[in-house]
Amino acid sequence: MTETALQDSGTQEKVASRREQRAEPLYVGRIRVYPRKVRGTLRRFKSAMLVLLLAIYYAAPWLRWDRGPGAPDQALLIDLPGRRAYFFWVEIWPQEVYYLTGILVLAALGLFLATSLFGRVWCGFTCPQTVWTDLFMWVERTIEGDRNARMRLDKSPLSLGKVAKKIAKHGAWLVIALLTGGAWAMYFTDAPTLVRQFFTGGATVTVYFFVGLFTFTTYLLAGWAREQVCTYMCPWPRIQGAMLDEDSLNVTYRAWRGEPRGKHKAGTSWEGHGDCVDCFSCVAVCPTGIDIRDGAQLECIGCGLCIDACNEVMEKVGRPRGLIDFDSARNIALQSAGKPPVAWRPFRLRTIVYVTLLFLVAAGVFAALGTRSTLDINVLPERTPLFVLLKDGSIQNAYTIKILNKQRQAREFTLAVKEHPGARIEIVGADPAGVLAAKPDHVATYRVLVSLPRAEVGEDSEAMTFVLTDKSSSDTARHQTVFRGPDR
Repeated sequence: MTETALQDSGTQEKVASRREQRAEPLYVGRIRVYPRKVRGTLRRFKSAMLVLLLAIYYAAPWLRWDRGPGAPDQALLIDLPGRRAYFFWVEIWPQEVYYLTGILVLAALGLFLATSLFGRVWCGFTCPQTVWTDLFMWVERTIEGDRNARMRLDKSPLSLGKVAKKIAKHGAWLVIALLTGGAWAMYFTDAPTLVRQFFTGGATVTVYFFVGLFTFTTYLLAGWAREQVCTYMCPWPRIQGAMLDEDSLNVTYRAWRGEPRGKHKAGTSWEGHGDCVDCFSCVAVCPTGIDIRDGAQLECIGCGLCIDACNEVMEKVGRPRGLIDFDSARNIALQSAGKPPVAWRPFRLRTIVYVTLLFLVAAGVFAALGTRSTLDINVLPERTPLFVLLKDGSIQNAYTIKILNKQRQAREFTLAVKEHPGARIEIVGADPAGVLAAKPDHVATYRVLVSLPRAEVGEDSEAMTFVLTDKSSSDTARHQTVFRGPDR
């Protein structure tokens, strides 16, 4: 065969291969996961976390905290119309949003630390998607039965019994989703008031919209999407790799012990046979439907239910527990090479850095909370006009002053200019004595006119500091601004 013929033959094979590839679908349909019920230590811990977290979520808006007359008594409240956030004894103003930033930084560092120590422990036990999906699966299992019963029900023809079970399941899901959406809205308005208005038709359109939105998303994500959220929508599986190292604990199949896998008859020797009997129990209980024996996978959420399932099988066949367990990559490599494992090292450079940063950020947040002032002042110079020449030759500037009274009592203040003690200050709307009053937990706004002799304005602008003083406690707040004048 000539070289040209060989080239033509190779080209035809490539074209045929491309045609075969084009014939395959671009997207594979979802293979529905039917997790089986499992018992064990991790399942009990996971259930306890589910009950605890749901109890906190649903009950927290109903906690009360007395802040005095005229103040909301809900312990946890983000009051958007009032522009306040309340966390028990802490009240955060819009100007103090950095406290929320600090809390978010602490949460992120805590997540980094937990991941570097225990892998995807957040995803497996405390992630809202995991918690609500687990709750929805419990409802589904209670109404439709365990794995095999649900699979038979879905494959069976339409019948009255099947329709009744499906309606009961989806009805229960919708009730849970509604409670979830309603509870979320309660964090932004008074809980008893919201419930009363919601069921009597007195709530606003905004409330009904967001409760409906959160109800729909909970029903969709926890009831239908489930593991697809973890696999395709959540970015955390793709980020967590940067937090892991060879000493991080992850759910791991110990292949050095389990292979070669295969069926095993009772009473026969285990010689030349691994401990894995290829029963697929680990796959049947997995909420994402993966086979942990294939190694580390993006879909694995680290819940450890496969550990409970495998331990149950190992006890039945008379083999040691722990064929699937939390283990580090370092120990897996050592044991695969026939070497003894080493003690787990929770204290290493990565975790020490995370703990140090956690301590520093927490100390900064608590120090800022402990030294936060109950008084603040903002000064806005008026731009039109920049200044006014008075008849006596002096120059006048106008300012808008906002006094932030963060106490739950009315206060009175005096205003002075630091650099120019002889400046004339006229406060529009204040009493003749020049006292500025501020209501409890309120922002008081005043228009202030400041006049300086022409001789004291040496440049087109002069630095000037307003000093606000509490008449009863002598607390002060300062704000530096400028005083404008004509060009020299």
